[in-house]
Amino acid sequence: MADEFHVIGSRDEYDEAVERIAGGEGPVAVDAERASGFRYSQRAYLIQLYRRGAGTFLFDPTELDGFDDLQSVIRDVEWDLHAASQDLACLREVGLDPERIFDTELAARLLGMPRVGLASVVEELLGIRLAKEHSAADWSTRPLPQPWLRYAALDVELLVDVRDELAQRLDQAGKSDIAAQEFEATIRREAKPPAAEPWRRLSGIHSLRSPRNLAVARALWQARDSLAAEVDTAPGRLIPDASILAVAKSLPESKRALADLKAFNGRASRTELDRWWSAIEEARTAAPPAARVPSDAPPPPRAWAARNPEADARLRLAKAALADVAERMDMPVENLLTPDHLRRVAWHPPAEPSAEHIAEALAALGARPWQLEATTQIIADAFVKAAQSLEDATHEAS
Repeated sequence: MADEFHVIGSRDEYDEAVERIAGGEGPVAVDAERASGFRYSQRAYLIQLYRRGAGTFLFDPTELDGFDDLQSVIRDVEWDLHAASQDLACLREVGLDPERIFDTELAARLLGMPRVGLASVVEELLGIRLAKEHSAADWSTRPLPQPWLRYAALDVELLVDVRDELAQRLDQAGKSDIAAQEFEATIRREAKPPAAEPWRRLSGIHSLRSPRNLAVARALWQARDSLAAEVDTAPGRLIPDASILAVAKSLPESKRALADLKAFNGRASRTELDRWWSAIEEARTAAPPAARVPSDAPPPPRAWAARNPEADARLRLAKAALADVAERMDMPVENLLTPDHLRRVAWHPPAEPSAEHIAEALAALGARPWQLEATTQIIADAFVKAAQSLEDATHEAS
């Protein structure tokens, strides 16, 4: 490992790096660093790549005008990533898009490893301790300090060795095909469409009931989001969610009252006071938002017993049965089957709750073939048992 790390930001350096990477062998380890919590965008501010026989490369995507040449060189080889779903979007944004991946975090989950963070996996498999003190750093900083670059390089330099060890363990556990299906699903999974009303993601929004309170919260969120995009700063660094909720609850009657509200804080709470007050005034005359957003998702399970006892029985018995299967397969139950998929099928079961029809419903939601094979008969049996238990309870009551 080099003592000093250099960030590639010029075309000549980039071309030389691509040539060296093309001459390497085996998979490429890829990682990206963003500035979440500091910047508005989720763009990559550093892209790291390692390949045996080529070395480690740190690219500055803010200085380079594209990665087409690199993409053409590595498109057809396996990309090794840790928690790939977190990085694929920002990599695709600059034109880097894999055909095949090996996700070391996902592999660790499928193997039932108790801790699946990269540092924990590296320590367990390779006996090497990784320092993670820079994981939440502001990677938009320029120049990037050497300790940060050393940390970023280690994230990929050890990843291929980790991949090899995990692949061997998957094979020994008979889970290689399962992993392959999960990796393929990760690549093919479509990005979630933007929320129709993203302001409803405000932390604590459920505590607001009246249309007027909600209107103020919406207006302040929108004003904050507009400013955050304009100055490329994480919205919460301007004014935190808690401040928006405090204003929406107290409904200050004047700009002075807003300024005097101690719970209204943040770096832009006073410097942009006119902006916030204007948003509050606009909220007074705007059409208020609906108290609830229509959704096709089932209600929270805690409400099922009262609203739909049959669905509640189905869910409880199926969850218990799947927990047993997950334990036997030595993996988290959420990897055995996405919890939302089970909730949806339990809330709206097929007219004929057979394993075949449950498999069709789960497949339509995105469940993989191995998941269907492992779970559908178990779920079908649980649904039958739930119906029988409710029928027995009805007979006893009568």
